[in-house]
Amino acid sequence: MEDQFIKAAGLIGDATRAAIMWTLLDGRAFTATELSVAVNTSPQNMSMHLGKLLEANLLTVEKQGRHKYYRFSSKEVAYVVEAMANLIPKPEISSKKKTENYLPIKYCRTCYDHLAGKIGVALADSLINQKIIIEKNNIFEISPEGEKWFSDFGINLEEAQKQKRIFLKPCLDWSERRNHIAGSVGTLLLNKMLEQDWIRRTKDSRAIIITGKGEKEFLKNFKIVV
Repeated sequence: MEDQFIKAAGLIGDATRAAIMWTLLDGRAFTATELSVAVNTSPQNMSMHLGKLLEANLLTVEKQGRHKYYRFSSKEVAYVVEAMANLIPKPEISSKKKTENYLPIKYCRTCYDHLAGKIGVALADSLINQKIIIEKNNIFEISPEGEKWFSDFGINLEEAQKQKRIFLKPCLDWSERRNHIAGSVGTLLLNKMLEQDWIRRTKDSRAIIITGKGEKEFLKNFKIVV
């Protein structure tokens, strides 16, 4: 186990491979060429790094036509990469900067397949305060009242529990240093908000835009002022 941990840490610790993993947090699959451009390295060098990440089962590759697309091998890999960002020392913020607007990536973004940033954390806080989600010893559980709330919200929890992945878990937000909601429940919340046009993705970024409709719905459902 120790040897395997050292090997995995060494793989991710390389600067180019770390940049690859950070890019893939976008949640989309990328070709080797797209990753080469994103992390500013040659196609030959990218091929070598992707081979090592595939061998370690950190990435998976899917072939469609002439193209090969790379993505994380599991959701858990994405959670590890996001969690590692919390090791970055948090800069001191002056009282002046506290009143300034958040950078878009820190205000509202996707963390692989769920909502993160200031809004993602506020969403988790709201569901906990409304006792829809119960937090105990850094574990999230859905309350009986929460089961009805999710049903009324249009999310089928029974189907979510059948998925071969983590159902519900806290995920430490690297910019807020507090938990947002991950797991299949977090994915379903994100997808529901996208479908209802509360939020929209932005091109070439994990930053999320909140629509005018979304502003009203966040206030109505979660008491969140955006």
